[in-house]
Amino acid sequence: MKKSVSSPPAGHEKKKKEERIARYSSANLPEPTKKEWERFHSMRDEDIYGSEIPELGEEFWKYAKHMPPLISKKAISIRIDPDVLGWFKLQGKRYQSRINAVLRAYVESHRP
Repeated sequence: MKKSVSSPPAGHEKKKKEERIARYSSANLPEPTKKEWERFHSMRDEDIYGSEIPELGEEFWKYAKHMPPLISKKAISIRIDPDVLGWFKLQGKRYQSRINAVLRAYVESHRP
């Protein structure tokens, strides 16, 4: 006796495996869950695979400068060209802090 196979109802077709893959950018990463944090904190250093992270060479450290965060900041209104603001926003969350860091680096490099 042959078994009959029917198609799933309209709209309930199985999704291809690649369609179920979630894609994120640095701007829309979800916050880790409590379970994920617990798993992370339970890991030993030797369990963390980091070989894809390149070593920072002498050239990087030659120009690196520690920039501690300021205790307080002042909220202002500023006019910025749309393309400049757009570029900073494309870099992800905390774009305002990055704008501040660029301005701070400029000020530091121009102090007598």
